[in-house]
Amino acid sequence: MYSLSDFDFELPPELIAQLPLTERSASRLLQVDGDVLTDRRFADIVAQLSSGDLLVFNDTRVLKARFFGVKQTGGKVEVLIERVLDHRTVHAQVRASKSPPAGSTIRLADAFEVTVGPRAGEFYTLQFPADVFELIDAHGRLPLPPYIEHAADAFDETRYQTVYAKNPGAVAAPTAGLHFDQALLDQLRAKGVQFAYVTLHVGAGTFQPVRTENLAQHQMHTEWYTIPAATVAAVTATKATGRDVVAVGTTSLRALESASQSGVLQAGSADTALFITPGYRFKTVTRLITNFHLPKSTLLMLVSAFAGYDQIRAAYAHAIAQRYRFFSYGDAMLLTNNITNANKSDNNA
Repeated sequence: MYSLSDFDFELPPELIAQLPLTERSASRLLQVDGDVLTDRRFADIVAQLSSGDLLVFNDTRVLKARFFGVKQTGGKVEVLIERVLDHRTVHAQVRASKSPPAGSTIRLADAFEVTVGPRAGEFYTLQFPADVFELIDAHGRLPLPPYIEHAADAFDETRYQTVYAKNPGAVAAPTAGLHFDQALLDQLRAKGVQFAYVTLHVGAGTFQPVRTENLAQHQMHTEWYTIPAATVAAVTATKATGRDVVAVGTTSLRALESASQSGVLQAGSADTALFITPGYRFKTVTRLITNFHLPKSTLLMLVSAFAGYDQIRAAYAHAIAQRYRFFSYGDAMLLTNNITNANKSDNNA
């Protein structure tokens, strides 16, 4: 059985990518196929996929979800929207010296006031005076991850968004998709690679650390996803021909696997708190494109379950030695599901 400390590693801080590359597809790609590690460029992904393979993208769009404001008392607050509930209501994290009481108001971005509603666990319910999406787009700030040290600018607003982003609702980007530009997508289509889409609105919980050494005690954050019927049809057709279902990012994988718990992928929308650790048997996804993840993170546990614990440890050591760039603006990996690999334990399947 794995423990939290099994997923720790030392990362030189200079390998945390602070800025994206000028060209999306110019990033590096580490291919992990069992024990074989191959250094590539991300543009080489075209040669590594075959006609009839299916790429599944997460088409969520990142909101300008961070606001700074003041309470009625004059105290400063920082608000990070976690989830849009409807066109006037959100759940949000609120940082303040004293918690704002229900019924009070907060003035955000010196532009409008929201009313504080009841708590929903760790989140506050906030009522907006007009359309949430319009106010967010006009007055919010892009919420870059906590390990990126500069404030978001106009360049980030373009580059911390996939070129196929469509459905607004995420507070963090599905970063594996950031490597795809339109020219690369066109090359893949020309080769006969098929495309399908899911939507999973990435929440701020993706950055929350695991605080328990015993992984069974970890409470996974929830995220909303939807699987269109067209995507189910595409996956079914792909599997019928023996081609690969390739998740672009852990968010796409999490949506697909969450909707496959019956053993067959189901269309529809739901919340997921699926926590994937080594021993999990994948039901839909056969290959995964993903970035490099934080030490002790649930995402590192997920990729270890997918490609093999020992294989991921070796891949990360190789990436550090070869000076790959890590995290959201960093380089990528192409992983093959390695269910035959012997992990430490299969007890948490």
